[in-house]
Amino acid sequence: MIKFGPSGNSNAFYEKGLNTSIQSAKWVKDLGLNCFEYSFGRGVNMSDEKAVEIGKAFSEMGVEISVHAPYYINFANVDDLKAENSYNYVIESAKKLALLGGKRVVFHPASQGKLERVEAVNLTETRLKILRDKIYVNGLENLYFCPETMGKLAQIGTIEEITRFCKIDRIYIPCVDFGHVNAREQGSLKTEKDYLERLEYMVSELGKEKMQNFHIHFSKIEYTAKGESKHLTFEDQVYGPNFAPLAQALKKLNLTPYVICESSGTQDIDAVKMQEIYCNN
Repeated sequence: MIKFGPSGNSNAFYEKGLNTSIQSAKWVKDLGLNCFEYSFGRGVNMSDEKAVEIGKAFSEMGVEISVHAPYYINFANVDDLKAENSYNYVIESAKKLALLGGKRVVFHPASQGKLERVEAVNLTETRLKILRDKIYVNGLENLYFCPETMGKLAQIGTIEEITRFCKIDRIYIPCVDFGHVNAREQGSLKTEKDYLERLEYMVSELGKEKMQNFHIHFSKIEYTAKGESKHLTFEDQVYGPNFAPLAQALKKLNLTPYVICESSGTQDIDAVKMQEIYCNN
């Protein structure tokens, strides 16, 4: 079943006087949503006890939880010590995810830095193979690890690159951030055909089974010539992308992903809008 939910807590959540992730579970459930992404963006600073407590709250509400690993992961860093840090960020995120009762770790693959593009992509792929081995050694292979499409030209994470990385092992499934894709490609996503072309490519390369329940991030994003600039809300009428054509494409291909909304401050309200658009298309 397709699932919709927000990334983190919205402005409205805090305006209601709520402030803990335990309260997030009921908030999301009361909105009629059924998934939620917790961000370790600034570091994995949650105790095991708190993870179990939060996981219990989400389980009781029937809301599935995923996590986003720290933002500063970079598997194309030429410094092996810093690459080791990146492995640890993913593994620690996954260990907390297991205690939370979730199944998906989303992570940013890499930045190009001073390397040539092909060198950076090759190095990222090599490091993701090492990460795979560490995942198995730590007994975390029952989870899914989702490298994300990225919005800036200097980042590693085109649809083609993410597809390549997800061929490494069954534990890797793609996180397609369509706002990032649209920003990187300067407003490329406008019609159902635009979405279908990208999704059909990924299905043909990865297979229907791996793509059936893949991970989506969605928001409107302002961009410059260098790609992503900042996240917006669905109220924005200047930048895209719009969700309706994607909803049509998902239905046409019979795909049932997790759809996480990353709108700026209105991620819960906009997740509800996406769910309504999907149900009414």
